[in-house]
Amino acid sequence: MMFTISESNGDYVIEGVINMMSAKRFQTICESLLNSNGTLTINIEQITEIDKAGLLAIRALYDNALNYNREFYMVGVGCKEIYDEFRYTVAAS
Repeated sequence: MMFTISESNGDYVIEGVINMMSAKRFQTICESLLNSNGTLTINIEQITEIDKAGLLAIRALYDNALNYNREFYMVGVGCKEIYDEFRYTVAAS
């Protein structure tokens, strides 16, 4: 299973693997949600694996939200790699 996205109380739960094979599709879907809603909250608790391409896709979503003054949130525990990627960016902002 690559990944699935399902909506739950306004949050989008990401489940599965975000890697080189699925990162572009993930980014495209999330950008569409972000652009149409003006805000996007993703729950990352169910991401079982992420590689550099997946991290870059999430980074692109974050940058897009900043550039267009949209709200982008990540919630949930787990997937330490994602939080490690963003820890220093937020601290430097």
